[in-house]
Amino acid sequence: MTPFSPAILLFVKDPVAGQVKTRLGAEIGMATAARAYRRLAERVVENLPAAYPLRVCFAPADAETPVRAWLGPRVAPNTLFLPQCDGDLGARMADAFGAAFRAGCGRVAIIGSDCIEINPRVFETAFATLDHTDAVIGPSEDGGFYLLALKRDVPALFCGIGWSTGRTRAETVARLESLDLTHQSLSPLADVDTLAEWRRAEALLAAPRPA
Repeated sequence: MTPFSPAILLFVKDPVAGQVKTRLGAEIGMATAARAYRRLAERVVENLPAAYPLRVCFAPADAETPVRAWLGPRVAPNTLFLPQCDGDLGARMADAFGAAFRAGCGRVAIIGSDCIEINPRVFETAFATLDHTDAVIGPSEDGGFYLLALKRDVPALFCGIGWSTGRTRAETVARLESLDLTHQSLSPLADVDTLAEWRRAEALLAAPRPA
């Protein structure tokens, strides 16, 4: 691994009914929502660039066997499967970033598993943008973010933020600025939490993929 070798962190959950997409599940049923989550995550994995090492960060921590059985055939043989630590989302992201930087990664982008419009160009742009800024944010339409890229470990970034709210991105930007870190944003993309968002994503999943 070269000193500035990038890496992608993919946060996923074992797609057990009642444990994933519970907000969507309240509208369509937990089993159906779990199947939806599987389809979303599989499309995200299909859209990832082969050029960058992938670290699959799974939860719960004892789910390596089912997650490997599910995603292992869909990713490169050298992909690492790593358990997420305990704690809130901020603590888990901080831990995953820290582990990647300690492993020698020079630039690291973290994503979730439900933004199916993500594509290789998103990562190329994010990593290139880190040439002249400290952080890159991919804003999602619900006030959060679908991607966060850093070029050094900043554990303090993940403290004191309300996760999974409509203010998550704004609070993250404020935290970056309080730490005197520069940042730039990518184009916004949609993720999936509600029935309307799922119906839109379902249509995209059913459409022929671009050649």
